[in-house]
Amino acid sequence: METVNMHEAKTHLSKLVDKASKGESIIIAKAGRPMVRLVAFDAPEEKPKKRIGFMKGQGTFPEDFKAVGREEIEEMFGLSE
Repeated sequence: METVNMHEAKTHLSKLVDKASKGESIIIAKAGRPMVRLVAFDAPEEKPKKRIGFMKGQGTFPEDFKAVGREEIEEMFGLSE
């Protein structure tokens, strides 16, 4: 396990991250005192959230859905005869 000081870690962060991603564990110290450990993060890939159809089957629509409110709309726009 490699130990590096804070200044060295800031200067060589990308190299240290490469080492960590290959399985090596690195300790970052401040004034000689170990503060954190840099290790690879193995997280499962995040799946995109399914949005379309998420409420399928949880409600019903009236047969004349497109006609709901038609009279009021026609009145508002002066379309009624």
